[in-house]
Amino acid sequence: MLVAVLFLLFVIFFLLNVPIAISLAMSTIALIVTTETFNLMMIPQRMFAGLNSATLMAIPGYILAGVLMSRGGVSKYLIESLRAWIGHLPGGLAVVTIVACMIFAAISGSSPATAAAIGAIMLPALVKGGYPKRYAMGLIAAAGTLGILIPPSIPLIVYGVTSDVSIGKLFMAGIVPGLLLGSILIASAIIYAKKNGYGRMAKATWSERWKASLKAIPAALLPFVILGSIYTGVCTPTEAAVIAVFYTLVVSIFIYKELHFKDIRGIIRETINTSSMIFLIIAAAMVFALYLTNNQIPNLVAAWISEANLNIILFFLVISLVFFVMGTFLEAVSIILIVLPILLPIIKQLGIDPIHFAIVMTVNMELAMITPPVGLNLFVVSSMAKEPLGEVVRGVIPFILLMILAMVLIIAFPDLSLFIPNVLMD
Repeated sequence: MLVAVLFLLFVIFFLLNVPIAISLAMSTIALIVTTETFNLMMIPQRMFAGLNSATLMAIPGYILAGVLMSRGGVSKYLIESLRAWIGHLPGGLAVVTIVACMIFAAISGSSPATAAAIGAIMLPALVKGGYPKRYAMGLIAAAGTLGILIPPSIPLIVYGVTSDVSIGKLFMAGIVPGLLLGSILIASAIIYAKKNGYGRMAKATWSERWKASLKAIPAALLPFVILGSIYTGVCTPTEAAVIAVFYTLVVSIFIYKELHFKDIRGIIRETINTSSMIFLIIAAAMVFALYLTNNQIPNLVAAWISEANLNIILFFLVISLVFFVMGTFLEAVSIILIVLPILLPIIKQLGIDPIHFAIVMTVNMELAMITPPVGLNLFVVSSMAKEPLGEVVRGVIPFILLMILAMVLIIAFPDLSLFIPNVLMD
């Protein structure tokens, strides 16, 4: 009963337009003050303990690297190189958009950052290439979600810290599912473009291709620098984030020469705004989890699942529906921090590999990025395109179905997630 009151208070605060982090904290504190007897000093202690992790320092690092990429010309030259090689093919512009999002995802770890950086360049190009604006907006919003599946990924870092699972293994687990989802989007884009005759550019000369490729080499090396340093054991994901920032700064300032001193203030402000929002949510969610744990909620839910005799497929179906509903009003980090402590005993009881579950959960979080009313990618694209949110939602509906197809495949074939980490780290 008290747990229902807790979630009701949270929903009331949320509907009153109180920020998610404050809603989480206020609803929990209100219930603790009126029903619990333990010392209130535990609340700030729990909040700071939740943030006291060196691994979490990777989050502002990857966010800063992503902002530097979008401001320093890195994303621009990557896109120009892709255009030169495949822009003339049927659906070439759409494929360029998806591949560019996949590459940017391998650096930034953020879906909204990926959608914003690639969309700013590719949305006008797609519309100019004959694509309906609604389709172009849906494509960018959906392809941008790859930012949290292809490593590095901010939600996977949060998952790893919360569940005490190797972040290196989580990153490896996201590679094949990320390529799978990207391939599904590419196939659909080619079929759509061939059917309607969209997206052909003038064929670039070999000279133009080599020139664009040479210009893009410093940018294209960045994903290999980040992931290679992690997977070879040279550095941790947190240290790789610092390397990514340093490398992007050098490339943007000394090679592309598109980052200037006057840009630094805006870059730092954007990084701080995004990072502080995530850290405040983490701190507030720790208090939320404290109440749930203190009242044995994870154990009670695990017992209920056990008594219901749910098999793994039914469990994934139920939990995916729960994630989908939660994704309509919460963003990814909030969902992970609220739900994961409850689910961990259950997935252990059912024998589900926590790394496989992390990837399934992340694909659900991708769907949360493009489901109204609070899908962050929808707002990013709507603001960029200067179109009503409803138009973006209509454009993204076909891509939601494609992402559900990818999720079904990932659930049905666990080795898609587990093969690389099992081979390389076991």
